[in-house]
Amino acid sequence: ELGIRIPRPLGHGPSRFIPEKETIQVGNEDSTMHTLFADSFATLGRLDNVTLVMVFHPQYLESFLKTQHYLLQMDGPLPLHYRHYIGIMAAARHQCSYLVNLHVNDFLHVGGDPKWLNGLENAPQKLQNLGELNKMLAHRPWLITKEHIEQLLKTEENSWSLAELIHAVVLLTHYHSLASFTFGCGISPEIDCEGGHTFRPPSVSNYCICDITNGYHGVDEIHASPTGSIPSTESVCEVEALMEKMKQLQECRDEEEASQEEMATRFEREKRESMFVYSSEDEESAATRDVSRHFEDTSYGYKDFSRHGMHVPTFRVQDYSWEDHGYSLVNRLYPDVGQLLDEKFHIAYNLTYNTMAMHKDVDTSMLRRAIWNYIHCMFGIRYDDYDYGEINQLLDRSFKVYIKTVVCTPEKTTKRMYDSFWRQFEHSEKVHVNLLLVEARMQAELLYALRAITRYMT
Repeated sequence: ELGIRIPRPLGHGPSRFIPEKETIQVGNEDSTMHTLFADSFATLGRLDNVTLVMVFHPQYLESFLKTQHYLLQMDGPLPLHYRHYIGIMAAARHQCSYLVNLHVNDFLHVGGDPKWLNGLENAPQKLQNLGELNKMLAHRPWLITKEHIEQLLKTEENSWSLAELIHAVVLLTHYHSLASFTFGCGISPEIDCEGGHTFRPPSVSNYCICDITNGYHGVDEIHASPTGSIPSTESVCEVEALMEKMKQLQECRDEEEASQEEMATRFEREKRESMFVYSSEDEESAATRDVSRHFEDTSYGYKDFSRHGMHVPTFRVQDYSWEDHGYSLVNRLYPDVGQLLDEKFHIAYNLTYNTMAMHKDVDTSMLRRAIWNYIHCMFGIRYDDYDYGEINQLLDRSFKVYIKTVVCTPEKTTKRMYDSFWRQFEHSEKVHVNLLLVEARMQAELLYALRAITRYMT
């Protein structure tokens, strides 16, 4: 009546992929979750939708929030406004306007210069120099060499110190992988964010006004989720078949072990095959103007590492691993961060409730390892003691398409991809898959960057 425009949420709930009624409702959470919500609110000044989806796995969320808080707000080599600006640069590489907008607000809140937000060319030269590393880490980390590190550390008045560079690398990898989580779980913008609201009143064409007053929001909720629907025989069979394969693989493992040569061949085969996994919805998505100004070279994107006769040597984990090399380098140059990252990797990798869809008391370690190693395989990273033949047995094509999209080109993830894999599994299990994707991706990027730093130092 007063002519005031009232914002209304565009979506329902924190995720476009998970029906609101199946997420954990604020007010119904247990005491552990309540504490996490309070921590998240105190740290971020809001209860964001990432937290509301991650809380399916409280143990992981606690570790994630602790790490993110340390990277953004605790003592460290980089000033606060630099940290948020690097977050913007990293999220922008995947056109993740959700994360970009959050950090634009934080950047201004800690006193960042608004002019920098007009485009990367307005930021200090030191940050502009980070653009090349940001681009390669996000899309082709296997191309990073010690020369790239040297350029950043040796450019006279705009040079980075080793400690600053480690901080920047951890922030870049954190936000590349968080963009994967954001797109992989279909995170919706909050009502006060760009894209999170509309000023139009709800359309009344689809339902009567009494529905609105009863909190029914119309069309979106009519489509039951695949996981919430009545189990179809086909998808129940899918779970049974997967469990049967796990059992058979375990029996084969116990009976015989493949030779080193055979293991190497299987890795190469899987690496080659991963190049031919792409979605039918694979169209070029042009970077949106408001986000693309935060990075250079908008045409640079993911390319499989063995394309067009390029041969990238395999990264062998026994020559350079997170546990033996990366962890100590990070901890030495940016104390406590190595420890926080290590804990987060371990929680994601080992997290299990011993369930698979409707089955209880299941050992899922074989499946978790296949997912983790498949992601590292796509990045050219090989574990000598792993039989890559298991991946094809355990991960079907629709699942591989989803994994590759979320990890390599997250901005192309669709609800159809999310719905089409593991149709009988709970949403919490699909979110768990995304945690594995996020952490395996982050560790892969870190391994390439830290190895280059180590080579530069030696």
